[in-house]
Amino acid sequence: MKVLEDDFRVIDSCLCVRMPEEIDHCHAEELCRIADHIILEEQVENVLFDFSATRFMDSSGIGILIGRCRLISCFGGKVYVCHADRKIRRLLEMSGVQKLVEIVEETGMDQ
Repeated sequence: MKVLEDDFRVIDSCLCVRMPEEIDHCHAEELCRIADHIILEEQVENVLFDFSATRFMDSSGIGILIGRCRLISCFGGKVYVCHADRKIRRLLEMSGVQKLVEIVEETGMDQ
């Protein structure tokens, strides 16, 4: 499965990233590259990662979130996570990432 640029949208200065079904080291580098480019070029204020399609995530997914937190915090922004299933929420909690990102239930994209 390939990361597609269609999975990245800027809505009202928020970068919305639809995460792939599997997040591992194969996807992480490309996800980070595209997200960072958009954050810097589009003057994004916040980043929302949508995990609705994600069924597997390893520690590379944690790295993606932490790296975008570091970058967007330079501009006063925040990182949000939505639609994380029970397994992904547990991984976020165990890693301590939920202290850096805000986990939200509903988004303006829910329709």
